Amino acid sequence: MMAKNIAVIFAGGSGARMGAGLPKQFLEIDGKPIIIHTLELFEENDSIDEIYVACKEDYIKKLQKLIRRFCITKVTDIVPGGKTGQDSIYNALSRAKKGNGNRDIVLIHDGVRPCITSDLIDEVIRCVKENGSAVTCTPMYETPVVSEDGGFVDSVPPRNKLYTAQAPQSFYLGDILEAHEKVRKENPGYEGIVDSCSMMKMLGKDVAIVEGNRGNIKVTTPEDLYIFKAMIQYKETQEAFGFSQREVPGNLKK
Repeated sequence: MMAKNIAVIFAGGSGARMGAGLPKQFLEIDGKPIIIHTLELFEENDSIDEIYVACKEDYIKKLQKLIRRFCITKVTDIVPGGKTGQDSIYNALSRAKKGNGNRDIVLIHDGVRPCITSDLIDEVIRCVKENGSAVTCTPMYETPVVSEDGGFVDSVPPRNKLYTAQAPQSFYLGDILEAHEKVRKENPGYEGIVDSCSMMKMLGKDVAIVEGNRGNIKVTTPEDLYIFKAMIQYKETQEAFGFSQREVPGNLKK
């Protein structure tokens, strides 16, 4: 049996920083909730076989209705989110394991990162097959500084060695589940763990980098909504003029 490629989408956030009174993943942009924009990226990619979503429990029925309305057919199940983002991911991974094997590839992605490309999904899958892991990153373009007190700069690390981790973050299903289970025994609250990359490195695992693009934003603030709207227009321009990503002036991948 051929290995599967599985998307795990976590959409359990409350949207407090957005200040909208509605979880940010359900805010509508261009006639669709953000979570649907994200799910469509994986729905339309031929390499993706199944999708599992972790969602705030109070919004599961709403999401089910949206999935039917927008004809998202690859969603196998929606599970309740947990107390933290990592809890939510663990719940979805555990559900995915019931119908899949350790060597299936899982792509872990934020429900509010709706600007990745199909090419990036394919590259992440290729990287896992080659290296056992793949974390989407972009080089750091701003000057980073370290400050212990938040008031004064203590040091300025070299920018050429720094990257910003994004998503998807991808691993073999058995490897990432094993990592979660190890951490949960000693650190059930996932203290100090901000994402799958940091968890795997904390356990001493190798993590390979796939270069993403600067347009792969996480929609968390009102300003991000305006950027996302601009990204939709950018994509529509590509499609209208038949440009590939490499041909569009100002390509954000560079």
